[in-house]
Amino acid sequence: MSDIIVYSTERCPYCAMVKAYLNKKNISYSVIDVGRPENINDAKEMIRISGQRGVPVTVIDGEVIIGFDTARFNEIFGIEDAGGAYDLVIIGAGPAGLTAAVYAARKLLSTLVISENIGGQSNESWAIENYMGYLMITGSDLMAKFEEQVHTQSVNLELDRVSRIEAMGDGRFHIRTESDQAFIARSVIIASGKHPRMLGVEGEEKFLGKGLSICSTCDGPLYRNKTVVIVGGGNSAVQTTIEMAKIAMDVHLIVRSSIRADEVFERQLEDLENLSIHTGYDVARIGGDKFVRSVVIRNRESGEEKTLPADGVFIEIGLIPNTGFLNGFLEMNDQGEIVVDPNCHTTVPGIFAAGDVTAIKGKQIIIAAGEGAKAALEAHEYLMTKE
Repeated sequence: MSDIIVYSTERCPYCAMVKAYLNKKNISYSVIDVGRPENINDAKEMIRISGQRGVPVTVIDGEVIIGFDTARFNEIFGIEDAGGAYDLVIIGAGPAGLTAAVYAARKLLSTLVISENIGGQSNESWAIENYMGYLMITGSDLMAKFEEQVHTQSVNLELDRVSRIEAMGDGRFHIRTESDQAFIARSVIIASGKHPRMLGVEGEEKFLGKGLSICSTCDGPLYRNKTVVIVGGGNSAVQTTIEMAKIAMDVHLIVRSSIRADEVFERQLEDLENLSIHTGYDVARIGGDKFVRSVVIRNRESGEEKTLPADGVFIEIGLIPNTGFLNGFLEMNDQGEIVVDPNCHTTVPGIFAAGDVTAIKGKQIIIAAGEGAKAALEAHEYLMTKE
């Protein structure tokens, strides 16, 4: 039997996915919450063996695995060749994809959801205060409730990444994944969401996971009583700033032009005594040794540079659509978002799209969920015309 340790933090969605993967395969493991102050020595040990200042880190018989690496997990534990044909394949398991799955199952469509994670970017929201039915809920908790409801329905779920989709001659679609599984679908809903945009500056690639993070809910607790830099001016950046100010000793917020967050969040910044806001600055480079030690910022008008000490950097500068696997299969706009009509139809009959991956203007969880429901109903109607 393998000796498995999962280093995690309480609110880390990717840690939860590692544990869900192991639970699904009935594999025993132990968990260490390195975000708790009493586990500081365990956190230091995790950093020592992994070279990472981020979670999850999984140790399997001495092998250290960084992040939710489904490909490596499948190599170690094996995969079940699910394959097969479905009425509907949903690509993505965020608010749009999970909602679409419930609606499709209730229409008695044989449904498969393929996604490398559950919850998507919604998992990384510290606090959601505008989703009906909840005065306040974290993104990971809300997505856990979505997932729980999906499990009450007859829906198959594959933790994998779609690598290619092609039209077949008979009107169906052939879908292949990174683990080389193949599926046939009579209809498809693309709800693959977006992934974080990177800065593209010196030191970014070197220090990713070594002080530079794109998931503050995962890695934030590791920076208790340290100095952190947050880059961005929208809701995500400001929410991260508010939460990190409760944990870190000093917080620097780097804003290119002006803060564009909702007023309810922006007002809270005024009361943060350990916050310094640097408006009109770009990040020039990130410095350090084995881990981040500093961030150099440059004034956009004068070009003057100054160096900020930093133990951690959190990037919150926007998102990029997960549409790389389409390879021109559908019409997209200049931002790489899928073009849809008001009823979630794409330019290919039988292919629908919903959520943040589309060109729909509103990027909100409640809008994505509604679009997912619409897409499932449209897919059902489409399939009925093919009977």
